[in-house]
Amino acid sequence: MAIEYLGLSEINGPLIALEGVQDASYEEIVEISIDAKKKELGRIIECYKDKAVIQVFGGTENMSLRNTHTKLTGHPMEIALSPEILGRTFNGLGEPIDGLGEIVSDVHRNVNGQPLNPVTREYPRNYIRTGFSAIDGLTTLIRGQKLPIFSGNGLPHDQLAAQLVKQASLGEDSDEQFGIVFAAMGVKHDVADFFRRAFDESGAYEHVAMFLNLANDPVVERLITPKVALTAAEYLAFECNMHILVILTDMTSFAEAMREVSSSKGEIPSRKGYPGYLYSELAAIYERAGIVKGVKGSVTQIPILTMPNDDITHPIPDLTGYITEGQIVLDRELHGQAVYPPISVLPSLSRLMKDGIGEGFTREDHQDLANQLFSSYAKVGDARALASVIGEDELSPIDKKYLEFGKAFEARFVGQGPDENRTIEETLDIGWELLGMLPREELDRADTKILDKYYKPAQKEEN
Repeated sequence: MAIEYLGLSEINGPLIALEGVQDASYEEIVEISIDAKKKELGRIIECYKDKAVIQVFGGTENMSLRNTHTKLTGHPMEIALSPEILGRTFNGLGEPIDGLGEIVSDVHRNVNGQPLNPVTREYPRNYIRTGFSAIDGLTTLIRGQKLPIFSGNGLPHDQLAAQLVKQASLGEDSDEQFGIVFAAMGVKHDVADFFRRAFDESGAYEHVAMFLNLANDPVVERLITPKVALTAAEYLAFECNMHILVILTDMTSFAEAMREVSSSKGEIPSRKGYPGYLYSELAAIYERAGIVKGVKGSVTQIPILTMPNDDITHPIPDLTGYITEGQIVLDRELHGQAVYPPISVLPSLSRLMKDGIGEGFTREDHQDLANQLFSSYAKVGDARALASVIGEDELSPIDKKYLEFGKAFEARFVGQGPDENRTIEETLDIGWELLGMLPREELDRADTKILDKYYKPAQKEEN
């Protein structure tokens, strides 16, 4: 028989304290009744002896020390799951908000999840096509990988996320099932409407499970949203044998919510006021990506975060970079030049790329082309730096060719239309066409046999 506890011993921001509690456990869900009318959910985040500290998802508004009844449920937070969650929209706690009714299922899963046993992990192979040349060609996303996007305020990461949802696929020849779990944390209403409209108009909504935590929703709900989304993704991947791409935006909102709650708990802050366990909390989310041996499905993650003041050494991108397998960096200067997507190629990388491209995956020339494009674009930076000192007219002929290559590379390879979905062959062909602007002797990162087959010098324009 469940015991109800009358009243509270303390209220502090989104936290309440309860004394005289028996058999409480960490992460246990509690039901809180206010004035016998309004009901809220909370979870136990600390318990010692007979005292429990409870995080209230809906906030502590209208609560007092005397007007609450608290009941322990005896289980952690769980959500109902079935394949029918695809095409549905939920709030940050996993409750449907699309007016289509509850998810009726016998399957309920603990949202806190379990870390994948390293012994059962399978090494990521095969790529996921995003339709973006700068990603598919140079920082290829591999199934089971976690590849974050480092953005900044005012940069088009929301547009990029929506286009990723619309375009992402396993490639033209794949007959495997593919789905997307999209989780937005702390987004404004107009941004949430933009995502809904973009998915609906493109027809992508049918294979997307959407979890929305809005800016005016309780900050505590923001902490549970990525866990709810990843629980849904793990169910679809490991029990329904689907390949799932999880897009989490914006992890900065998640970290700031953690800082706010940590401050309410009176914990000693670490770097820039964030709690000392920021690393372990981020790792608990990111490490839920991967492939399990003997299971056909996979979970791939693209977390998106906005770097405060574009500072890549800030604790959130800094720790994210330690945990994940590369990063895609958006560049404010490219955005100012109207290049979309404004992906900065040189600081971006995918550490697992080499194992999911090439013959049998994409095309035999992929690795050589990527190496050569990176090398040639790096020399563009040197030529631009020299031109800023001595002037463009004083540059050598080869440096002038690199300047021309750099402009074309940013405009045609990195830049593409907001609805342009390129195949991997189109991406690689554009890359070789651009390298044709440079003399063959400059292409020292590609194998001679590959150059013989794919390199074609650009035709000089006739006057």
